Amino acid sequence: MSELSKRNVLALPFVAIPVLFPASAKAPIWSSSDRYGTYSLDGYSWNNDVYGQGAGPQTISVHAADRWNVWSNHPDSGGIKSYPHEAFNVGKRLSAINTLTSSFDQSVPARGRWNFAYDIWDSSNAYEIMLWTNYTGNPDGSGDVKPISDKYSKTGAAIPVYTGVDVGGTTWNVFEGWNNHKVISFLRTSKANTGTVDIQSILQWIKSKGYFGDIVVGSVQYGVEITSSPGGLNFDVNHWAVTSK
Repeated sequence: MSELSKRNVLALPFVAIPVLFPASAKAPIWSSSDRYGTYSLDGYSWNNDVYGQGAGPQTISVHAADRWNVWSNHPDSGGIKSYPHEAFNVGKRLSAINTLTSSFDQSVPARGRWNFAYDIWDSSNAYEIMLWTNYTGNPDGSGDVKPISDKYSKTGAAIPVYTGVDVGGTTWNVFEGWNNHKVISFLRTSKANTGTVDIQSILQWIKSKGYFGDIVVGSVQYGVEITSSPGGLNFDVNHWAVTSK
């Protein structure tokens, strides 16, 4: 390079070039490592919900009303350690609900033992309806993660009371059990990380089977039940929202 070229290069004005970071690198609007750390925003609420025996460290972080994530490091032992989740309170009788739908979009780890699921309660907490969207067990209720059930096979698989039920926008196997209250679990026959669920039609289907009457729908929750996440795993909810009318 000639001396003239060097002088021209040195004479150029300094221009700051912004460094762009992905949205995930931005600091969350709220984060907690407390076992039951809670937060509320725009009608939604979050709970770190580390309730199981032998749990390890876990941190929940909220980035927007529809976007949050969890990092957890639970040992590879039996029993659910936590259910970090987001919640929306409906507070209406089933007969008064015209629309109750929800959309989800998540990223899951390739290892660990867990299940992403809706947890829907009536206002008296007498009924718990779980809708499993993705999980490390099997749709037939066998494997390392399985739903609560009144009946199990000799090999330890949960036995469904209904199979191939087409309701709410997809197909499910349905299990029932008891955990100090009635638990009805719907496991998708095809696991998914994105989708939309018509919750109202599912509740109406349950009602048509005689499980309950015109209940008051309380909390609609969505999160991940984590049995193990050794070494530290990330669970990202890229989008979750409820529409209630």
